[in-house]
Amino acid sequence: MTRIVSYNILAGGYSLRENGARRVKQLVKMIQSVDPDIVGVVEATHPMLTHKPLVIEEVAEELGMQLIMGGDAAHRHDYQLALLTRLPVVSTKLHPRPGLLNKPLMEVCVREENGEELTVFVTHLAAYFYKGWAGNGIREREIEEILQITRPHREQGIPHLIMGDFNSLAPGDRFKASNLLRYVLRMDKNKKDAAVADGHPNLNFVVPEPLRIFNPLLRIIPASPLLTMLFDVAASSYAPRGSIRKMLAGGYTDSFRHTNAYAGGFTCPAAAPAGRIDYIFSSPALIERLERCYELTGGEDIKGEHASDHLPVAAEFGIKVQAVKEKHEEKDAAIR
Repeated sequence: MTRIVSYNILAGGYSLRENGARRVKQLVKMIQSVDPDIVGVVEATHPMLTHKPLVIEEVAEELGMQLIMGGDAAHRHDYQLALLTRLPVVSTKLHPRPGLLNKPLMEVCVREENGEELTVFVTHLAAYFYKGWAGNGIREREIEEILQITRPHREQGIPHLIMGDFNSLAPGDRFKASNLLRYVLRMDKNKKDAAVADGHPNLNFVVPEPLRIFNPLLRIIPASPLLTMLFDVAASSYAPRGSIRKMLAGGYTDSFRHTNAYAGGFTCPAAAPAGRIDYIFSSPALIERLERCYELTGGEDIKGEHASDHLPVAAEFGIKVQAVKEKHEEKDAAIR
């Protein structure tokens, strides 16, 4: 069994609203409850907090896992990716595409317990919700570039997966936009310093500029059941879903939806789940091994919302022991 976790840990694991408090224990408890072999980490660092050891470094040490950093983001005020693993690392590679990818696509190949190799890609698509459909266009171009990078793996039938924060809804998925609205309004109200980049979205970040004239109305929606219902319907219809559609058309399987036909699987915001934007996509050569995929709402004596603003997604892949045994038998026969 190989266990995979995709986790956006929010602003490098620091709580800037609490004077930069470090969420090491909370994150470790969440991750430990799954006992994963690999963890793809989004927002692994905060560009303003560089004092060593970093939170992600402490988390890796607490878990006894190797830490691999994902390289610098395109913008110096942005976050980095990272990967934690307890499996032997065969190779690592970064795919920077300035102007196309907001952050380098991270590629790590590991050796599983059965001796087979598994390649893992970690990504974090641009948010740009305030740009409306233009933001969706940016994410779609990112997906096109990722599919181009991973094409050799698909063509050669190499088992691999692509995981991370896609900032996108999947076709057919529900969207409880009123939960997101309540969360954002609460965050705005409780934010003491508007200049602090704490990773939490504000109202203007999620509302496109042409629609901001309706902000006063948005603030009263949560108090009305009727307006809440209408808002959810309208937002769900408006929300672009092209990025995930492109992933599916590219031959990848949404691991969560593959094993959960009807569950919401909402991952963000953790304190008021509104939609599913964190994914683990399996390649055709890997999907047949998938046994389970689920969102993690809590860990060891902790709720997910106390560790990050995202809930982790976990997937479990079985080991094809028989296939490996047959492969070794073929090698032995060839030697004889």
